[in-house]
Amino acid sequence: MSESLLSWGRWPRRPQRAIALDWLPDHLPTLGPSKLLPRGQGRSYGDSCLNSRGLLLTTGALDRVIHFDRETGVLRAEAGLTFDDLLRLCLPAGWFPPVTPGTRFLSLGGAVANDVHGKNHHGAGTIGHHVRALELLRSDGSRQLLTPADTSGLFRATIGGLGLTGLITWVELQLVPTRGPWFESHTVRFSTLAECFEIGPELQARHGYTAAWIDSLAPAGQSGRGLYICGDPSDSSEPAAWREPRLRIPLDCPEWLLNPLSLKLFNTLYYRQPLKQGRVHAWPFLYPLDVLADWNRIYGHRGFQQWQCVVPSADAPALCAELLSRIRAHRQGSFLALLKTFGSMDPAGLLSFARPGVTLALDFPMLGERTARMLQELNALVREAGGALYPAKDAQMSAEDFRSGYPRVEEFEGFRDPLLESDFWRRVRGGGEA
Repeated sequence: MSESLLSWGRWPRRPQRAIALDWLPDHLPTLGPSKLLPRGQGRSYGDSCLNSRGLLLTTGALDRVIHFDRETGVLRAEAGLTFDDLLRLCLPAGWFPPVTPGTRFLSLGGAVANDVHGKNHHGAGTIGHHVRALELLRSDGSRQLLTPADTSGLFRATIGGLGLTGLITWVELQLVPTRGPWFESHTVRFSTLAECFEIGPELQARHGYTAAWIDSLAPAGQSGRGLYICGDPSDSSEPAAWREPRLRIPLDCPEWLLNPLSLKLFNTLYYRQPLKQGRVHAWPFLYPLDVLADWNRIYGHRGFQQWQCVVPSADAPALCAELLSRIRAHRQGSFLALLKTFGSMDPAGLLSFARPGVTLALDFPMLGERTARMLQELNALVREAGGALYPAKDAQMSAEDFRSGYPRVEEFEGFRDPLLESDFWRRVRGGGEA
């Protein structure tokens, strides 16, 4: 089985077949009755980028820039272009993506298909709010030029549509001006989860980019302590003198490496680190994990699951406390636990995850049934609170969880291309996992 065709979480592990698209095709390839699924860089964590019963159409080679207007910041590029390549082109010209996910190695098409958000959602929304146009190639051979003014509903179905409405061939984005690659960073330490929710609104009002790292293994009385990491683009235009470290995890780490004791030690040291204030390069501020290539191998051969939910703001303090309590009870802490507050913008797509509320994301080593039982428990709490789980991170949610979090799914089905499916879609729509 090719490791390159796993998801980023490396679980579930199922054989995949793929065709690489080197040029924009006139028609979608066919292989008998097999279902197809476009796939960018495979940076989704669960099974939304897998298609075990059919064929993947990999778009990594579709990475050409079609047009870039350096005066207006309008960029049109093929869907396989990564944010890393986009930044290397637009940043020297004084432009920056309006929304960027937590890695630079995601494709533009993948970002649109998952309607990704960043640390600035409370002011900028998701990537879907900034798409000026895109082209969709459907299995009937039609090419659809879609804009936000589209009245058919296909544009809103494609934003966050998990790549199931057709092959996104190119995307046109409106970039935002920037003076350079620097951010002014400001970090605040907080002692409890209650304090995190207390200081959050003021920090979000003062800063364009915010996220709170939570110590999910903190001792009793300090539950939910952590660091509020804030920042804004700097006015400095000095040339970038920062050199990105080039580190790599060369092999799968032993699975005993991440255990409750080592995670607790890491979290304690991270919480007590000197607070970072002042100018910092955009790379470590926005993409801290990208400095360590193949960091997902830290979790070993069995892989890991990232779990992310969004819950209504009014219930968030109590519900997040309960979620952390359940995780501790299962003795499955995480060294990556992030809490963010989404802004009030309406979702850009029919199946967009980001919506008004509070979002909590955690990574867990995959420990088989033990991890599955814990996640089912967390999923039920989110469902009962009227929240939703993030399909791009998921490998466990049930059909009931999905229907509850995405009430417009039946409307979306009317726009789904009948030739396109994924393992995720079969799982949550009753077609089996693989």
